[in-house]
Amino acid sequence: MAKCEVCGKGVHFGNNVSHSHRKTNRAWNANVHKVAVKVNGGTKRMNVCSSCLRSKAVERA
Repeated sequence: MAKCEVCGKGVHFGNNVSHSHRKTNRAWNANVHKVAVKVNGGTKRMNVCSSCLRSKAVERA
């Protein structure tokens, strides 16, 4: 689901740590957007993270 099709950035796992230092599982999802991208002269809808969009790794259609 939250995986960039350009760089492969995905979900990272870690812990919530409360004030009493009890730990529970949590996940950090990548900031992924479904955008229309130019590919081989045509357009294609891809899941792309915001860092790839900012760095111009892909060109929006």
